[in-house]
Amino acid sequence: MKYQQLENLEAGWKWAYLVKKWKDGDTVTKYIDSDEAKTAVDALLALEHEPTRVHQWIEKHMAPSLEKKLKQAIRAKRKRHFNAEQEQTRKKSIDLDYRVWEKLSQKAHELDATLSDTIEYLLSEANRSESANKQVDTLKQDLSNLLGM
Repeated sequence: MKYQQLENLEAGWKWAYLVKKWKDGDTVTKYIDSDEAKTAVDALLALEHEPTRVHQWIEKHMAPSLEKKLKQAIRAKRKRHFNAEQEQTRKKSIDLDYRVWEKLSQKAHELDATLSDTIEYLLSEANRSESANKQVDTLKQDLSNLLGM
């Protein structure tokens, strides 16, 4: 396995995942009866700082439908956590309007490149164009100085 599993850290992530699901209105317990489900959720909320008991709660009370999703979420969180340790693998984010993302996506598709590669390409093209414009302006200025003499 590439990424080390850290039990206490991951228990906190699992707790946060389950609480978020519960707050979003999803069913996090295997119980149909609302009183049993409420009791189990109250017990979960009390376990925020007790990682070993979070695992016990999951084994005893969690809805089976969440098992696969929880594993996937924790695997992704683990990957992001370890990738964030190094600058080159740390994920960065930018806020784009949908229409901007759509244009960028189309350009990336044309170039058969990733969004990051496309942004890098467009920036280098803009720099190249700016440099060429400066050279043209310099030549115009030199030419006008020569003709003006």
